[in-house]
Amino acid sequence: MLVVLSVGGSILAKELKPESFLAYADALKEISKEHDLVVVTGGGVAARDYINVARSTGSNEVECDYIGIDITRLNAKLLISALGDAAYPRTPHDYIQAEDALSSGKIVVMGGVIPGQTTDAVSAILAEYLKADLLVIATAVDGVYTADPRQHPDAVKYETMTPKELVKTVMVTEMKAGSKSPVDPLAAKIIERCNLETIVMDGSDAQNVLNVIMQESERTEPLKKVHLGTRIKG
Repeated sequence: MLVVLSVGGSILAKELKPESFLAYADALKEISKEHDLVVVTGGGVAARDYINVARSTGSNEVECDYIGIDITRLNAKLLISALGDAAYPRTPHDYIQAEDALSSGKIVVMGGVIPGQTTDAVSAILAEYLKADLLVIATAVDGVYTADPRQHPDAVKYETMTPKELVKTVMVTEMKAGSKSPVDPLAAKIIERCNLETIVMDGSDAQNVLNVIMQESERTEPLKKVHLGTRIKG
């Protein structure tokens, strides 16, 4: 099974501690024993901080995107370091490079690609391009809600939803560099157009991400200690 995993920077590099990268590295190594794996890392707090400063000093949105891309690639390099020999040693800068890197048999780790695309969108496009079996978006919330649960305590989580429902839910998100949406509108549209099997889940526990991916590959009944998130399937 080929898995594309998007790991939010707010998860991987929230406080920029080695423990987060090492925990994910251990989980990714386990996944890669049975599956091909491409990981796309987000920028998180550091990217948003840099973007905010850039906006305040006069940068336009494209320039802000390029700054965010640089931060995502730094996070990717830190994860490659934590993975050691299990990882492809360089970060691909586009989808074709990612495909070439995948042929190495190693775990491929990359960040952003071009302005106007969040790393979730990059992950969705990459999953389509590589014909991945599963897209997993590991973020700071445990699924897709009817509204932002951090601002609306009465928001309800979707256990399952169709790609069309996902698009309808997230289209209200403002498309700016540094967006905090669990799934941005472009990623949602890519998921819809190619009917990608997708899971949006809380990625704070790397072990749970491992458990979810392994469970999905085995098509077994859900385990009590495995927290799936929201399943998006046509």
